[in-house]
Amino acid sequence: MTESIKTLPLVFEEPKGRGKPPRHLADLTPAERKARLEELGLPGFRARQLSTHYFSRLVDDPEQMTDLPAGQRAELVEGLLPHLMTPLKTQEADRGTTRKTLWKLFDGALVESVLMRYPGRVTICVSSQAGCGMACPFCATGQGGLQRNMSTAEIVEQVVAGARALARDEVAGGPGRISNVVFMGMGEPMANYKAVIGAVRRLTDPTPDGLGMSARGITVSTVGLVPRINQLAEEGIPVTLALSLHAPDDELRDELVPINTRWKVGETVEAAWNYARVTKRRVSIEYAMMRGINDQAWRADLLADVLMRGDWGWVHVNLIPLNEVPGSQFTRSTDQDTDEFVRRLLARGIPTTVRDTRGSDIDAACGQLAATEA
Repeated sequence: MTESIKTLPLVFEEPKGRGKPPRHLADLTPAERKARLEELGLPGFRARQLSTHYFSRLVDDPEQMTDLPAGQRAELVEGLLPHLMTPLKTQEADRGTTRKTLWKLFDGALVESVLMRYPGRVTICVSSQAGCGMACPFCATGQGGLQRNMSTAEIVEQVVAGARALARDEVAGGPGRISNVVFMGMGEPMANYKAVIGAVRRLTDPTPDGLGMSARGITVSTVGLVPRINQLAEEGIPVTLALSLHAPDDELRDELVPINTRWKVGETVEAAWNYARVTKRRVSIEYAMMRGINDQAWRADLLADVLMRGDWGWVHVNLIPLNEVPGSQFTRSTDQDTDEFVRRLLARGIPTTVRDTRGSDIDAACGQLAATEA
C-alpha cells in the first residue's frame, strides 16, 4: 500500500549564499540591545524605550514614538527596529476569525502565519523556517524544500504583528490579546533550535523586555529530532511539546516522516515521554489522518501499545483531518474511520481529540499559500 509513496531527501542545512536578516531588538537580550545602541554611538538607555514601544505598546510607526528625541528617532529605530517582513497577502475565513498572512522576508523568501480566534482564546501559528527540509510527502512545505532558517526576530515578528492586529480591532470579535503560540507553521522548529528557543524566551520575557506570555501557552512541534527533544527538556521552559508521529510502526513512518530512518518510533516516543517526565507537561501526539494509509483500526491499537509509558496522563493524541494538497495522493480519512480510531484509543484510556480544522477555504495547509504565490 505504501510502495508508491515518494519522498525527497532530508535536508538539515540551509542552502549557502543567503544573507542574514538585519539584527533586531527581538534577537537580543536587554543588555545586548543597550550595547548595540552604544556601538552605533547612540544612548544605550533608549533601548528600553524602544522595547516598550515594540513589545508593550505594539507601535510600528516611528512618528508615534514621541518620547524619543526627534533628531535621533530615525537612527534609533534603524538601529534596533529594522524592517523585517512585508505582508503580501491576507486571507480570511470563519467569518473573519481566522486570518492567514503570507509574508515576504528581506531576501524574498516567503513564509506564512495563521491567527485563529476561538471562544476564550486566540492562537497564532507561526513559521520557523522558510520551507522545510524534512521532506514529509503529504506536506506542502516539505515538498518545497528548505530555503533558510528564520531569525529569532522574524519568528517573534509574526506574533507581534498578530498582537497588533488584535489590539487595533482588525480581527473579527473585537480587540483582544494572543494567548497561545504554536510552532506548527512552515519548517521544523527543532532544526532551527537556537532561533526558536530565542523566540520562546522573547515571548515569555516579562514586558517590556518581551511579550510576557506564559510558557504554558506555547507549543513547539517536531517530527522527532531526538537530541533536540532531550535538549529542550533541560531548558527550564515548560512549553508543550507536540510530536508529529503520524504512524505507529517504523515501516510506514519511514515513508511518511523520513527522519524516522534516523530515529525510530520507539526512540522518538521515549524522548517525548522523558520530556513529559522532566517538565511535568503533557505531550501532544499529532497524527494526520490519511485515508487508507495510516487510519486503519489496527494501527490505532498499535499506537496505544507504542504510547504505553507508565502513567497514561503523560500524553494526549490529537488527530488531524488532513489538509489536502492539490495533486497529492494523500486524502483525508472518512469520518467513520476517524471515529473508530478515536473509539479504540479512548477504550485504551488514552485521551484523544480531533482537531477543530480552520481555514479550509484559504489554502489552509502549511506551505500552500506560499507555493501558490511562488
